[in-house]
Amino acid sequence: MKKGLTEIRIGCILTGFIIFLALLSLVYTPYDINQMDTSVRMQAPSLAHLFGTDNMGRDVFSRAITGARFTLMVAICTVAGCTAISSVLGLVSGYVGGIVDEIIMRVIDAINSFPGILIALIIVTVMEHGRYTIIIALCIMFIPSFTRIVRTGTLQYKDAIFVKSNRIFGDSELRLALVHVFPNIFPILLSSVIVGLSNAILAEASMSYLGLGIQPPAPSWGRMLYEAQNIIFTAPWCALAPGLMIVITIVGFNCIGEGVRKRWLT
Repeated sequence: MKKGLTEIRIGCILTGFIIFLALLSLVYTPYDINQMDTSVRMQAPSLAHLFGTDNMGRDVFSRAITGARFTLMVAICTVAGCTAISSVLGLVSGYVGGIVDEIIMRVIDAINSFPGILIALIIVTVMEHGRYTIIIALCIMFIPSFTRIVRTGTLQYKDAIFVKSNRIFGDSELRLALVHVFPNIFPILLSSVIVGLSNAILAEASMSYLGLGIQPPAPSWGRMLYEAQNIIFTAPWCALAPGLMIVITIVGFNCIGEGVRKRWLT
């Protein structure tokens, strides 16, 4: 069996399951996610309520699968945004070099000198807790690591023989960077992007737990964990449901990322 294939299959099964639930929530949820029914407060999991109900009588399963949609959206938008920005910065920094490289990397070092979660907290606070401000905050938080990955790959390939050969044949520097250098960096970047999705989910859950992530009434896994902390001993399913969803998603993305690394980078 080819290296990494098992990890990729396991990861695709796990993440595929979560993505299916997220897509399902677009068209169907057993109950309204904000519907409160005090007559069924903190009911244990049953056929009527697969993940039980919370302290307000809301269906935990409906909120968990809807939370998957919002959490995945934040993670995907965050990683897509920071990958696009970091690819440009890393290519320019590594390929042009000189004073341009120094300026870009010193800015990256300045951002990286602060704890990522602190940067996110400052940005979210300054931008007044917009519903999806967390995307901008997390994007800035992840830019340094992705920029370094692209820059390192660019430095590795920009003086390769195949690049010099195409330069002799008249290819422009822009074409050399985009057509010959970047595609060789892509496998490394892809592995980092997939693992970055799991990191973004963790970061979003942490911010939402602190009340600085996706704002109510939209549910998110981190927010559900925060709301369940006071009833964790009387209704543990309220915390276990979003916690389990987070674990499955992160393990799934990490398996895919590890599989990609083993298959194409070793």
